[in-house]
Amino acid sequence: MGTFKTFAALHQGTSAFLLGNIWDVKSAEIFEANGYKAIGTSSQALANAYGYADGEQLPFDLILQLAKRVVERVQIPFSVDLEGGYSRSVSGIIEHIEKLHDLGVVGINLEDTVAGTARQLIPTTDFQKILSAVASHINRNNLNVFLNIRTDAFLLGMPDALNETLGRIKIYEDAGADGIFVPCITSKDDIIEVVKSSHLPINVMCMPGLPDFKQLEMIGVKRISMGGFLFNSIYEETGKRSAAIIREGSFSTIFS
Repeated sequence: MGTFKTFAALHQGTSAFLLGNIWDVKSAEIFEANGYKAIGTSSQALANAYGYADGEQLPFDLILQLAKRVVERVQIPFSVDLEGGYSRSVSGIIEHIEKLHDLGVVGINLEDTVAGTARQLIPTTDFQKILSAVASHINRNNLNVFLNIRTDAFLLGMPDALNETLGRIKIYEDAGADGIFVPCITSKDDIIEVVKSSHLPINVMCMPGLPDFKQLEMIGVKRISMGGFLFNSIYEETGKRSAAIIREGSFSTIFS
């Protein structure tokens, strides 16, 4: 079974799978060595690792360079967070997806917000047109790409986030999404409603207060990702240890 079929099958299994969110080749190799079934970039972690802010500030060519090297080094399926597509035109989004596909990337995250001074939801009908055109191109050209669509009402803290999300999920499902990603949702009751609303696999993300993996699996969640939280935790610890080296005048903290 090829990596695309493997990746698609993970979303249809009886259990939820955990996606390791990478920021470089070494993190990809570590996730694979520890038994993760698939990996994907975290846009925030990857951008920060290169010294950029999140929100399509990282040059797309750097994403391509990383993707090429990751595919060469690991055997498990690899997905890329394309944020808003790195273009405001359908043709530009499709061009970027094709370039990643040609390198061996088997999944794409595409989100219904545009990053800027303030992140904003794209009007539903506008995003529906974008998604429909992208999905149709993928299908017509038999591209092996799993299209995971991120919807951001909870991320934005909208007061009616659940109803906004449920309405968008139905439209995105009809437009050709392969999966739905709802970052920042944490309430068990809300997650149940989201899962019930669609036959598509639902992806949730690491957040304080998120139910544990067993509960999420029982609810019917199929994909669990970590976003940039592991990256942030690792570098917070690096900051503490590097400060301790100076404070203690030795390298003992490295080996503790």
